[in-house]
Amino acid sequence: MNVDNVDNVDEAAGTTAPAGSDRGAGYGGPDAEVASESPDATALYLREIGYAPLLTADEERHFGRLARAGDPAGRRRMIESNLRLVVKISRRYVNRGLPLLDLIEEGNLGLMHAVEKFDPDRGFRFSTYATWWIRQTIERAIMNQARTIRLPIHVMKELNLYLRAARELSQKLDSEPTPEDIAALLDKPVDDVRKIMKVAERVESVDATRDAADRGLLETVADDASPDPADLAQQGDLMSKLDSLVGALPERHREVVARRFGLRGHDAGTLEEVGDAVGLTRERVRQLQMEGLKRLRRSLEAEGLDARELFV
Repeated sequence: MNVDNVDNVDEAAGTTAPAGSDRGAGYGGPDAEVASESPDATALYLREIGYAPLLTADEERHFGRLARAGDPAGRRRMIESNLRLVVKISRRYVNRGLPLLDLIEEGNLGLMHAVEKFDPDRGFRFSTYATWWIRQTIERAIMNQARTIRLPIHVMKELNLYLRAARELSQKLDSEPTPEDIAALLDKPVDDVRKIMKVAERVESVDATRDAADRGLLETVADDASPDPADLAQQGDLMSKLDSLVGALPERHREVVARRFGLRGHDAGTLEEVGDAVGLTRERVRQLQMEGLKRLRRSLEAEGLDARELFV
């Protein structure tokens, strides 16, 4: 893919590949299901980015240093080789109010910012670092879209009731409550709770208070009052300590936390993806994650580190 002006995301996203190309893509790759959404634009874009080879760890350090020094070719190579990562992450946000290509465009902006901020000498892979920025820009775009949503008063009351019950149960259970848990507490039908949960996914106020189970480990420093996440993310000592503490978790907790948040050589995965990888249900993965995060908080605090830098 030839992206001579990588600052123009519209141009990059609209570039098409030669007809008949079927080269595969990394990071999960574009598949027929996604490509079929818009054969005239999405499919061509997904096919085109398959031409950029993924970087090895050594190549990543090399081009990362060039990009950090302001070299346009190094920056372009870092961006092009990670466009498929943006697609993989963007796919998780389909049906949240924005078309896939819009999600990809927002994610590409986050990718370019990550390339500018990345320090390859800190010792962690670019994909782990870039995931935070990609998700942040996508979610911010979705939240901006959600601001146009106006809910009836009775729906807002139900939504607030659900949120209070969810917070109360979270404190008691040390894990995110299920719809069945909330329905039992409120003495309401489970289907009603599920409907409210779907509404919550489209509302910015709910998005801002959602559980850490659906956020990146470094993503939790995203609020405006927090320090620049790039600075926190690149604190090598903290990342090294975190890796050590994750390694000290019980085996199942360690595996779940590492796979959920892209640590210890894993790509960040959804609850379903992690469950498939380790042979557990989505709910069990969520429980192990919450238990693991609670242990990490205690361990970080015992080390004299501020757990708020990593957790809500």
